[in-house]
Amino acid sequence: MSTYEAMPFHLETERLMLRPWAEADAAEFCALLSERGKGTPTVEHIRTSIAELLTATATTGIALLPIQRRDEGDFIGYCGLIIGRSTVEEPEIAYELFQRAHGCGYATEAAGAVLDAAIATGRKRLWSTVGAWNTPSLRVLEKLGFERDHVSTEDNGEVVWLTRSLP
Repeated sequence: MSTYEAMPFHLETERLMLRPWAEADAAEFCALLSERGKGTPTVEHIRTSIAELLTATATTGIALLPIQRRDEGDFIGYCGLIIGRSTVEEPEIAYELFQRAHGCGYATEAAGAVLDAAIATGRKRLWSTVGAWNTPSLRVLEKLGFERDHVSTEDNGEVVWLTRSLP
């Protein structure tokens, strides 16, 4: 078990709510993943993925959370902490939004709330890994104080590794 506090799993900002996954999120999660252009997973596969995310959250005390706009109540993506290419001690911040939600500041707003949640756990550093081609995501992380650490080459291209020390 981790020596860190569990992150809060309900986060609110001026325009957004981040909360734990529900089975009812499966269809929207499928639609979001289909925007990647690599096919659409089945709702059943996504329900399994949601169950796995909830189990990982219970084990690690960190979470990837669905994002809803407060006024509209619609699912626009996800944001949270994951182990990813890192560790539970120094997790990665991750986010993905529907294309219709790009350019509105939602990623920066949600990631800022997750950053505050990570600080509340007592962690000292976060990572993020982003495709070198993904300029908008790199800008979000730079706004939040992340700095480039190094670049690696993977099967799908160059990946920029960024880090942020926490107070």
